[in-house]
Amino acid sequence: MSEFSLLDYAPIGVMFLVAIGFAASQILVTQLIGPRKRTATKLMPYESGKDPVGSARDRFSIKFYTVAVIFLLFDIEVLFMIPFAVAFKELLAQEKISTIAFGTIAFVEIMIFISTLVVGYIYVWRKGTFEWGLQARAEARAEAKEMVKEKNRRIRETQRVA
Repeated sequence: MSEFSLLDYAPIGVMFLVAIGFAASQILVTQLIGPRKRTATKLMPYESGKDPVGSARDRFSIKFYTVAVIFLLFDIEVLFMIPFAVAFKELLAQEKISTIAFGTIAFVEIMIFISTLVVGYIYVWRKGTFEWGLQARAEARAEAKEMVKEKNRRIRETQRVA
Protein backbone atom coordinates (compact mmCIF):
# COMPACT_ATOMS: atom_id res chain seq x y z
CA MET A 1 0.00 0.00 0.00
CA SER A 2 1.15 3.49 -0.69
CA GLU A 3 1.27 6.16 1.97
CA PHE A 4 -1.40 8.80 2.30
CA SER A 5 -0.41 12.11 0.82
CA LEU A 6 -2.53 15.22 0.90
CA LEU A 7 -0.87 16.38 -2.32
CA ASP A 8 -2.69 13.59 -4.18
CA TYR A 9 -5.88 15.58 -3.62
CA ALA A 10 -4.43 18.90 -4.80
CA PRO A 11 -6.00 18.71 -8.31
CA ILE A 12 -9.45 18.38 -6.74
CA GLY A 13 -8.75 21.41 -4.56
CA VAL A 14 -7.57 23.40 -7.55
CA MET A 15 -10.74 22.42 -9.45
CA PHE A 16 -12.92 23.68 -6.59
CA LEU A 17 -10.97 26.94 -6.37
CA VAL A 18 -11.29 27.53 -10.12
CA ALA A 19 -15.04 26.79 -10.00
CA ILE A 20 -15.62 29.12 -7.04
CA GLY A 21 -13.45 31.81 -8.63
CA PHE A 22 -15.32 31.55 -11.93
CA ALA A 23 -18.71 31.80 -10.24
CA ALA A 24 -17.64 34.76 -8.12
CA SER A 25 -16.08 36.56 -11.10
CA GLN A 26 -19.23 36.15 -13.19
CA ILE A 27 -21.44 37.55 -10.44
CA LEU A 28 -19.07 40.46 -9.90
CA VAL A 29 -18.76 41.30 -13.61
CA THR A 30 -22.52 41.24 -14.17
CA GLN A 31 -23.06 43.52 -11.17
CA LEU A 32 -20.42 45.98 -12.34
CA ILE A 33 -21.13 46.25 -16.07
CA GLY A 34 -24.61 44.76 -16.49
CA PRO A 35 -27.54 46.91 -17.66
CA ARG A 36 -29.97 48.12 -15.02
CA LYS A 37 -33.40 48.74 -16.50
CA ARG A 38 -35.91 48.38 -13.71
CA THR A 39 -39.33 48.13 -15.30
CA ALA A 40 -42.58 47.12 -13.64
CA THR A 41 -42.60 43.87 -15.57
CA LYS A 42 -39.08 42.94 -14.50
CA LEU A 43 -39.69 43.80 -10.86
CA MET A 44 -42.89 41.82 -10.43
CA PRO A 45 -42.67 38.31 -8.94
CA TYR A 46 -42.64 35.40 -11.35
CA GLU A 47 -43.08 31.72 -10.67
CA SER A 48 -43.98 28.61 -12.65
CA GLY A 49 -44.45 30.48 -15.91
CA LYS A 50 -47.47 32.34 -14.55
CA ASP A 51 -47.51 35.85 -13.15
CA PRO A 52 -48.92 35.91 -9.62
CA VAL A 53 -51.89 38.13 -10.41
CA GLY A 54 -55.21 37.63 -8.72
CA SER A 55 -56.23 35.15 -6.08
CA ALA A 56 -54.11 32.22 -4.94
CA ARG A 57 -57.10 30.04 -5.73
CA ASP A 58 -56.98 30.75 -9.47
CA ARG A 59 -56.54 27.78 -11.72
CA PHE A 60 -53.34 27.31 -13.67
CA SER A 61 -53.22 25.91 -17.16
CA ILE A 62 -52.50 22.19 -17.29
CA LYS A 63 -49.65 22.99 -19.69
CA PHE A 64 -47.40 24.00 -16.80
CA TYR A 65 -47.75 20.63 -15.15
CA THR A 66 -47.46 18.75 -18.43
CA VAL A 67 -44.20 20.50 -19.28
CA ALA A 68 -42.86 19.65 -15.81
CA VAL A 69 -43.73 15.97 -16.28
CA ILE A 70 -42.15 15.96 -19.75
CA PHE A 71 -38.99 17.45 -18.30
CA LEU A 72 -38.88 14.68 -15.69
CA LEU A 73 -39.59 12.07 -18.35
CA PHE A 74 -36.61 13.06 -20.47
CA ASP A 75 -34.45 13.55 -17.41
CA ILE A 76 -35.17 9.95 -16.42
CA GLU A 77 -34.45 8.88 -19.99
CA VAL A 78 -30.94 10.27 -19.72
CA LEU A 79 -30.59 8.69 -16.30
CA PHE A 80 -31.23 5.25 -17.82
CA MET A 81 -29.50 5.73 -21.16
CA ILE A 82 -26.05 6.63 -19.83
CA PRO A 83 -25.58 3.49 -17.69
CA PHE A 84 -26.95 1.39 -20.54
CA ALA A 85 -24.48 2.89 -22.99
CA VAL A 86 -21.62 2.26 -20.56
CA ALA A 87 -22.63 -1.35 -19.88
CA PHE A 88 -23.68 -2.35 -23.40
CA LYS A 89 -20.21 -3.23 -24.64
CA GLU A 90 -19.69 -5.48 -21.62
CA LEU A 91 -23.05 -7.14 -22.24
CA LEU A 92 -22.03 -7.91 -25.81
CA ALA A 93 -18.79 -9.44 -24.53
CA GLN A 94 -20.76 -11.59 -22.06
CA GLU A 95 -22.98 -12.72 -24.92
CA LYS A 96 -19.96 -14.08 -26.80
CA ILE A 97 -18.72 -15.97 -23.72
CA SER A 98 -22.01 -17.51 -22.60
CA THR A 99 -24.98 -18.89 -24.47
CA ILE A 100 -27.33 -16.22 -23.09
CA ALA A 101 -28.00 -13.28 -25.40
CA PHE A 102 -27.38 -10.53 -22.83
CA GLY A 103 -26.59 -7.84 -25.39
CA THR A 104 -29.56 -8.65 -27.62
CA ILE A 105 -31.99 -8.70 -24.70
CA ALA A 106 -30.64 -5.41 -23.39
CA PHE A 107 -30.86 -3.84 -26.85
CA VAL A 108 -34.48 -4.92 -27.27
CA GLU A 109 -35.32 -3.60 -23.80
CA ILE A 110 -33.76 -0.20 -24.46
CA MET A 111 -35.54 0.04 -27.84
CA ILE A 112 -38.87 -0.63 -26.09
CA PHE A 113 -37.98 2.07 -23.55
CA ILE A 114 -37.06 4.60 -26.24
CA SER A 115 -40.15 3.81 -28.32
CA THR A 116 -42.35 4.37 -25.26
CA LEU A 117 -40.72 7.77 -24.77
CA VAL A 118 -41.14 8.65 -28.44
CA VAL A 119 -44.83 7.72 -28.32
CA GLY A 120 -45.27 9.91 -25.23
CA TYR A 121 -43.44 12.79 -26.89
CA ILE A 122 -45.58 12.54 -30.02
CA TYR A 123 -48.71 12.44 -27.85
CA VAL A 124 -47.91 15.65 -25.98
CA TRP A 125 -46.76 17.30 -29.19
CA ARG A 126 -50.09 16.48 -30.85
CA LYS A 127 -51.95 17.77 -27.80
CA GLY A 128 -50.26 21.16 -28.32
CA THR A 129 -48.31 21.26 -25.08
CA PHE A 130 -45.35 22.99 -26.70
CA GLU A 131 -47.45 25.67 -28.43
CA TRP A 132 -47.43 28.63 -26.09
CA GLY A 133 -48.19 30.98 -28.92
CA LEU A 134 -49.17 34.61 -29.08
CA GLN A 135 -52.20 34.26 -26.84
CA ALA A 136 -50.12 33.45 -23.76
CA ARG A 137 -47.78 36.37 -24.50
CA ALA A 138 -50.73 38.72 -24.96
CA GLU A 139 -52.22 37.57 -21.66
CA ALA A 140 -48.92 38.17 -19.87
CA ARG A 141 -48.63 41.67 -21.34
CA ALA A 142 -52.20 42.50 -20.35
CA GLU A 143 -51.59 41.29 -16.80
CA ALA A 144 -48.42 43.39 -16.59
CA LYS A 145 -50.27 46.49 -17.79
CA GLU A 146 -53.01 45.83 -15.25
CA MET A 147 -50.42 45.58 -12.49
CA VAL A 148 -48.88 48.91 -13.53
CA LYS A 149 -52.31 50.55 -13.51
CA GLU A 150 -53.02 49.12 -10.05
CA LYS A 151 -49.67 50.33 -8.74
CA ASN A 152 -50.23 53.83 -10.17
CA ARG A 153 -53.72 53.91 -8.63
CA ARG A 154 -52.28 53.03 -5.20
CA ILE A 155 -49.61 55.74 -5.56
CA ARG A 156 -52.28 58.36 -6.42
CA GLU A 157 -54.38 57.30 -3.42
CA THR A 158 -51.34 57.54 -1.15
CA GLN A 159 -50.56 61.03 -2.47
CA ARG A 160 -54.18 62.16 -1.88
CA VAL A 161 -54.10 60.98 1.71
CA ALA A 162 -50.76 62.68 2.39
